Amino acid sequence: MCLPVIVVGAGPVGMAAALAVRAHGLPVTVLETDRADRERPGSRALFVHRETLRLLDGMRPGLAAEITSHGQTWHTKRTLYRGREVYARSFATPLRPPESSAASPSAETTESTGGLPPFTSLRQVDTERFLLAACQSAGVDFVWGAKVNGVRVTDTDAVLTSEDGRSWTSSRVIAADGARSAVRRELGIRMEGTRSRGFHVVVDVAETPGAELPVERVFHYEHPGVGGRSVMRVPFTGGFQVDLQCRDDDPHASFGTRDAVHEWLPRVVDGDGHVDRILWVSTYRFVRKVAAEFTDPRRRVLLVGEAAHLFPPFGARGMNSGIADAAAAAEAVATGTPEAVGRFAAARRTAALFNSAAAGAALEHLRPRRRIVRAKQRAAAALAPVLPWCGQWLERAPYGPRHGSPASAGRKY
Repeated sequence: MCLPVIVVGAGPVGMAAALAVRAHGLPVTVLETDRADRERPGSRALFVHRETLRLLDGMRPGLAAEITSHGQTWHTKRTLYRGREVYARSFATPLRPPESSAASPSAETTESTGGLPPFTSLRQVDTERFLLAACQSAGVDFVWGAKVNGVRVTDTDAVLTSEDGRSWTSSRVIAADGARSAVRRELGIRMEGTRSRGFHVVVDVAETPGAELPVERVFHYEHPGVGGRSVMRVPFTGGFQVDLQCRDDDPHASFGTRDAVHEWLPRVVDGDGHVDRILWVSTYRFVRKVAAEFTDPRRRVLLVGEAAHLFPPFGARGMNSGIADAAAAAEAVATGTPEAVGRFAAARRTAALFNSAAAGAALEHLRPRRRIVRAKQRAAAALAPVLPWCGQWLERAPYGPRHGSPASAGRKY
């Protein structure tokens, strides 16, 4: 039997793709490697931005309200340089994002945005919980424990096979099977880009009952408590995340293990008991890669999310751009022509290249290789008390630009 549409991967992008396909009135089957009772550790993608909430609400009306009712929107952003505050701003609610900041709201109202906040912050496992419930309600069919390891594309369909010998046939496949995408590998599509040497440590910490840690995003340039390494703290519902930027020659054991985190975390977060409430410790490198093609020559398979591109977490481009991919892929599939798939591939690859360049600009600021960049940062920090725009630049630069992609049709990502 030939299924109308198959989605490979039940992460947030895959489930968004399935929802979008259902919104177009088409049946859809999701193939997922993991079991239905899987446990997904860590916060992973924290931010769901307004543009993404709009897309999700278009796929399943009311979904944005469910996600934002659980998520958290912080109202203060603060930036410090070597322990001295160079920028701080708080905003009243409701909020609207400015045109030039990657993760920062302004004080305008949301009358023209349907009441949606500029973002909501929650752990990815919670976002996935809402998406899964929405998919089940929408009639999406899931096949769990289906690890796809073979893809054969013809002029009329695509045949997927799993490790246990099962096979599925569909006229269109949306591949959302992540950074190590088996579908992309089987199609022979290469990833192009760079990978940085230094690593970052990500730590999730559960909130302490009765304690009130400020609900604010804080970025430290060259934090004195960790030898001049940069640190970011971001709240989410139920706790907060700390991101520590390590140097190229830092040993993993000195910063990236749970024991190491027990040593340095108290020096960057005020308050007692946080080391006893660590939920997750992980490391990542700044990877910027984009698939050479977002579809196969026969226009049967469409790559979305991390199957198509890899971005570092700063700027919240990964999941947000992936869900934008998913919406565009579903529209192309619903149109049902090779030309529509080709337009999808060209537009979303252009958006991915923009996001990759924006992430590169952020990396140049976070890990400056040129002395002139460090000199500019020092000068801006010194001048911030008398020239506020210097502090604003220091606040914005670590996240890279969000606007400018010609493929986004007025949207970000």
